Amino acid sequence: MEIETAAKILAELGNQVRLKVVRLLVKAGRNGVPVGRIQAELAIPASTLSHHLNHLKAVGLIRQQREQTTLLCVMHYELLEGVIAFLTNECCFGISAETAKTESTLFEFTQWIFKNRINNECIWNSKWTFW
Repeated sequence: MEIETAAKILAELGNQVRLKVVRLLVKAGRNGVPVGRIQAELAIPASTLSHHLNHLKAVGLIRQQREQTTLLCVMHYELLEGVIAFLTNECCFGISAETAKTESTLFEFTQWIFKNRINNECIWNSKWTFW
């Protein structure tokens, strides 16, 4: 999965209502949930639900299908699993000792700068200029 795709999907999941909808659809399984039931379960107005469902459909997380007079929302599990895999793909691979040391040193240096900054005046070093 491309980082741009993952970012769009995660951005849509960053909304509380949409996250609740997705969790409800995941609980329901592959058969989906009628829109009316989602509305009742989450106690939100139909127009608000429609707005959030459109966002989820736009990134492909859900699809809607009609069964006679009932409109069902169905989770696109493969896409959701793809986002999870994107986030966890390199889990526990570790980072090199040199990278960890550099990141740690930069973090400590940044903390020192903020700690020792006085009245927004410059802290001058022969190699660096700050504020």
